Amino acid sequence: MSPENQSSVSEFLLLGLPIRPEQQAVFFALFLGMYLTTVLGNLLIILLIRLDSHLHTPMYFFLSHLALTDISFSSVTVPKMLMNMQTQHLAIFYKGCISQTYFFIFFADLDSFLITSMAYDRYVAICHPLHYATIMSQSQCVMLVAGSWVIACVCALLHTLLLARLSFCADHIIPHFFCDLGALLKLSRSDTSLNQLAIFTAALTAIMLPSLCILVSYGHIGVTILQIPSTKGICKALSTCGSHLSVVTIYYGTIIGLYFLPPSSNTNDKNIIASVIYTVVTPMLNPFIYSLRNKDIKGALRKLLNRLGAVAHACNLSTLGG
Repeated sequence: MSPENQSSVSEFLLLGLPIRPEQQAVFFALFLGMYLTTVLGNLLIILLIRLDSHLHTPMYFFLSHLALTDISFSSVTVPKMLMNMQTQHLAIFYKGCISQTYFFIFFADLDSFLITSMAYDRYVAICHPLHYATIMSQSQCVMLVAGSWVIACVCALLHTLLLARLSFCADHIIPHFFCDLGALLKLSRSDTSLNQLAIFTAALTAIMLPSLCILVSYGHIGVTILQIPSTKGICKALSTCGSHLSVVTIYYGTIIGLYFLPPSSNTNDKNIIASVIYTVVTPMLNPFIYSLRNKDIKGALRKLLNRLGAVAHACNLSTLGG
């Protein structure tokens, strides 16, 4: 990083959400509750998958990594946003801003690749059930997850290195609640054509290609389901991918609304609202989607509650006996 870049700006100001000062306390409580729900809900998913041997399958292996990614993704932006709302200290240091951009891109891309891996798993389970155990072996699942981590890391590192070479204007106000890459590029006084090219390339790699793979996978799944003669078989096939399809719809629907729809007069406010859905709401909804629509998860949760109840009952008996 050149000395010019380091001296051009030492910190940025995050304006945060477009809400009135008298509404700060209400929104602080709301977003704090949503963040805690995200963390606790996804930790519960990870715990259930870890404890229940019936959930030691490729589908839930990917789900546990998705839950961990959702926790990390929300933690990149939400705690800083909550701190700014509470203290009204809007500054974020240059290095902190660059780091936040890196981890935001990293976990966003990782989410996309993991969702794609889950779509491939559902495709193999429904379209090639006899070869499922062979195709989705443990080594194959580990390779898919490791590949997702590596590619996401490379994409995020590329954006971060290209961002670090830029110098910024004296006006260092970011009209957002986190260091959004697009907002940072607008503040730069350097040539950002290379950054724009990297964004286009990364969009193809991390958004367009995965979404295309998911569409193809569910196209094959749809054809296979229509060929199943019994209604019971159709319902069973749909139940195995219903939760994942809900997550795919929310995730990519928000991305399309945020990055691909044409701009309007109040684009910035719409971008902030879409970003809130993308970074706060979606990670919070995933545990509910998978728990409410998934019999295996609900069964594992009942087992855990029964086990905790039995332990509590034994502790009460021992206390009374003492």
